[in-house]
Order: sequence, then C-alpha cells, then structure tokens
Amino acid sequence: MYIYSFEKLEVWKEFKELTKSINVHTKNFPSEEKFGLTSQLRRASVSICSNFAEGSARKTIKDKAHFTIMAFSSAVEVLNQIIIAHELDLILLEDYKNLRRKIESITNKLNALRNYQINK
Repeated sequence: MYIYSFEKLEVWKEFKELTKSINVHTKNFPSEEKFGLTSQLRRASVSICSNFAEGSARKTIKDKAHFTIMAFSSAVEVLNQIIIAHELDLILLEDYKNLRRKIESITNKLNALRNYQINK
C-alpha cells in the first residue's frame, strides 16, 4: 500500500492524535450536545488533519500556505470550543490543560510552517 508524504510526518500524526483525543473526550458529553459542541469539536479537529493533508498535495507554495492557514484556523476553533466545554463543566480541568497544550504545540508548528511557506 502506498504511503502518502503527509502520512510520514510526525506533525500530521500529532494532529491525528488530537482528533482521537477529542473523540474520546466528547463521548461523555451530554446527548443534547450531540449536534452542537460534540459535532463542532469533532469536525474542527478532523479539519486540522484534512487541511494539512490536502495542502501537502498542492503544487504551489501559495496553495500549500493557504491550507496551512486553514489548518491553523481549525486548531484555534478547537481551542475556542474546548474553552467553552471546560466552562460548561464538560471537560475536567486536567483534560482541558492537556488538550490546550496539544493545541498550543500544533498551532506553533503550523505557524512556523506558514511563515516558512510565505517567505520561501
């Protein structure tokens, strides 16, 4: 089976792990959040991975940078949503801190990549 270039990158694996963590944490959200915060968090976290993967297949550096920015934006969206989830007592403080650290690591990497791409 062919392995695409993005699948070999540790940074993509980190994005994927965040997505899996979000899915684990949202399993315990109340059923009334199924189509609200649960869905939003899951879709936004998948969007980080998806935009990064899609950008890796683009030919021009400008296109690649666009998808890096989209992935960054999705990561910030996830941060916003976990803040709200924590304030609604849907995510415990320690879990919130761990997720926030993961998002900070991801946004730092995406920001560095975007800076490299636009200055290339």
